[in-house]
Amino acid sequence: MAVRRPKPRLVAAQPAPETARSTHWVSPKLAAAVRREKGGHGLFATKTVHPGELLVMWGGDVCEGDKLSELDPVARRHSIQIEEDLYLVPHGTPEAGDYVNHSCDPNAGMHGQTALVATRLILAGEEVCYDYAMSDGSRYDEFKCSCRAPSCRSRITGNDWALPELQRRYAGLFSPYLQRRIDQSHAVCLSRVPDFGPVLEQVLVEVPS
Repeated sequence: MAVRRPKPRLVAAQPAPETARSTHWVSPKLAAAVRREKGGHGLFATKTVHPGELLVMWGGDVCEGDKLSELDPVARRHSIQIEEDLYLVPHGTPEAGDYVNHSCDPNAGMHGQTALVATRLILAGEEVCYDYAMSDGSRYDEFKCSCRAPSCRSRITGNDWALPELQRRYAGLFSPYLQRRIDQSHAVCLSRVPDFGPVLEQVLVEVPS
């Protein structure tokens, strides 16, 4: 469980201009808000959310990895990796769905490439967070973590998905391309296990009856 601390004072985030094209779907039970004490934004529950409920469906523009450096810092910060060398980036002004922060003790997880679902009961006033290890598999967005959870890893990297403890904890919650990596790495490990079948058969043959 996350460390209990006083509920933050929520100040509604400024909505995107009416002329902007919305590319996300965000549950009506959630709202983006400014967290002045953190110097940024977050996405919070305004009503009770039950495990398995769809929270966010992200949209935007897709770009290749070598184009990320051309993005402005805000767009880059709000991007999410969806394939080995493909990234979903905001289309214009950031929307509520762009404010989902990382936590090493998350209450949400990936469902497919672009959907976020609740993994436990989320009460009104709680911030919706997921572990970026569930979606990120490159070094495009590495940072010092300040989630303050007991399980905090201190630094978030593009290789966290490979940590065995996270693979066990988040089984079924990884982006599909990361799940393929995990499956392939497990297959490689199994292929390296010696086959003792022929040796055992020989031993059995040589043992006198």
